[in-house]
Amino acid sequence: MNIVFVLIPIAILFVMIAVGVFFWAIRADQFEDLDRQGSSILFDEEMPPTTVKREPQDDPRQP
Repeated sequence: MNIVFVLIPIAILFVMIAVGVFFWAIRADQFEDLDRQGSSILFDEEMPPTTVKREPQDDPRQP
């Protein structure tokens, strides 16, 4: 029965920490734009084409 006197304050402490983290996330605008991150993984970004400059290589078959 004595363990209840230890577990209840620990549970209250965990709840207070969770509530504090939740309100911090709200104040820090963590929940502001939930759709952009979810859809950004589905579509590729438009990237300009890159050109690779290749130097001529010696062909060993040519005399």
